[in-house]
Amino acid sequence: MPFPKTKPNPIRIYIESTIPSYVVARPARDLLQAARQQLTRDWWDLQREKHELFTSQIVLDEISAGERAMAERRLELIAGLALLISTPDVETLAADVLESGLLPAKADGDAAHIALATAYGMDILLTWNCRHIVNAAIVGRLRRLVAKQGYTLPEIYTPEELIGA
Repeated sequence: MPFPKTKPNPIRIYIESTIPSYVVARPARDLLQAARQQLTRDWWDLQREKHELFTSQIVLDEISAGERAMAERRLELIAGLALLISTPDVETLAADVLESGLLPAKADGDAAHIALATAYGMDILLTWNCRHIVNAAIVGRLRRLVAKQGYTLPEIYTPEELIGA
């Protein structure tokens, strides 16, 4: 007897600033960067509708910067996403991440992305920020840090890792 067809629970994904930036960016000359842009566009076009996508005011602020026409394209791209709102718990968690020394003090926006995705129980934080967020050298320690605060760190991936998801 076949299994009944049911719609699987969508994965809850926090979209960090690099994702809309890569989707609308002009083609890069660097081959690795160009490949990442294409992977991101492919994921956005082919996979995003399978999931519940979220973002934040921090992302909106970050992608509003720069050349006006490109900023407008980035903002338009994510206009329909649900916004996660900063709360005292989110701010405390972001401060704890910064105080831990896992991220430099100037990476307060990155700490906020991590805190928002964590405090709201996202399944995945999607980013190309390999310096401070999707970084194997810090993710394990970050996971232990947020666990001490009673949270579970979402999985942190790049679009390349989710292209078939």
